[in-house]
Amino acid sequence: MMHLDANITENKKYVFSVYILQALSFVLGITAIIGVIINYIKEDDLKGSWLESHFIWQKRTFWYGLLWVVLGSLTTAVLIGWLVLFMVTCWLIYRIAKGWIYLVDNRELYVQ
Repeated sequence: MMHLDANITENKKYVFSVYILQALSFVLGITAIIGVIINYIKEDDLKGSWLESHFIWQKRTFWYGLLWVVLGSLTTAVLIGWLVLFMVTCWLIYRIAKGWIYLVDNRELYVQ
């Protein structure tokens, strides 16, 4: 556990970077993919620390967000897709903001 504490500042930078990449994805799109790749590459470094909950949160945000964006896009022809896309946008903003706030406050996220 001491090793994790020594690297907490360094690892926190990765978590912070992924939140930035997720937020930038609203403009650039591909940055969310880069963020989830970082999640998977660095996940072993965060095992057992409070930062691990943020990586879990970020990965779930990416995968569920992708699922709903695809479903919304496929159903835009029947108009329900526009509502789905609006709702997933609100959900993504909430997830990124909540995670970012918890990270700044050095708080673990509740993840099931």
